[in-house]
Amino acid sequence: MSEDQEMTYGEDYGYIPATSVRSGVGVEVSADLYCHAVQIVNIAFVGQPGRDGYVLVDAGMPRSADAIIEAAEERFGANTRPSAILLTHGHFDHVGAIIELIEHWRVPVYAHELELPYLTGRKSYPEPDPSVEGGMVAKLSGFFPNEPIDLGHHVQPLPEDGTVPFLPDFRWIATPGHTEGHVSFFREKDRALIAGDAFVAVRQEYLYKVVTQQFEISGPPRYFTPDWTQAKASVERLAALRPQLAITGHGRPAGGEELAAGLKRLADDFDKMAKPEYGKYIEV
Repeated sequence: MSEDQEMTYGEDYGYIPATSVRSGVGVEVSADLYCHAVQIVNIAFVGQPGRDGYVLVDAGMPRSADAIIEAAEERFGANTRPSAILLTHGHFDHVGAIIELIEHWRVPVYAHELELPYLTGRKSYPEPDPSVEGGMVAKLSGFFPNEPIDLGHHVQPLPEDGTVPFLPDFRWIATPGHTEGHVSFFREKDRALIAGDAFVAVRQEYLYKVVTQQFEISGPPRYFTPDWTQAKASVERLAALRPQLAITGHGRPAGGEELAAGLKRLADDFDKMAKPEYGKYIEV
């Protein structure tokens, strides 16, 4: 991999002073699935300590690289590095430390082909919507970064056949709506799901609920979701998989009946539970 290309964040990127009671906390969801909270967002490690190879899913908040590297080394050992970084999507809280991690680890990054324009400096995401129905986080979302980052040739598209590099038991599933190229990762043998922001486990629009991490299976963050028709179809697609455990982009991991009942309810009542009553991305 060439090291001479400069990678850049959008000009609006910077430290976001938001955190939660789970920040810095790691949860072993299964022997080879580990969820780690970085301020208000989750990253996931896939791989078993003591065995060769692991993969990082998503790259946290801006200025969080040191915390992510520390979490990786606590889990897998000093001076270890992942085989790759997989991205569910490219919003600022999922790629906030990606450049520093690439520079430190020198590993490839994979994302859906439709997400690449936002990761190679060609296209900005739709602006966040502070007018959307919701609480204080929604109101403050106008300050969140939406400009593209540029990873150049360090990012490449996921294979078209649905396979996942370095994770032969997983497949990626297109789950657009929150972003155009959003994906989730699913493993059939134990019905494990890494859902990104296709659905989350906390009402991400409300500051108190984000800070306290009050559990609730919820739709994608309203202030950053421009296509509610696709978002609904994506939740229905994931519910049909009947996952038994899930790591979402926000909120604690979920499993068993708690996950099954919550995801079914969300899919059945998506328009009432998830879709906001008003906002600039709601059809008039």
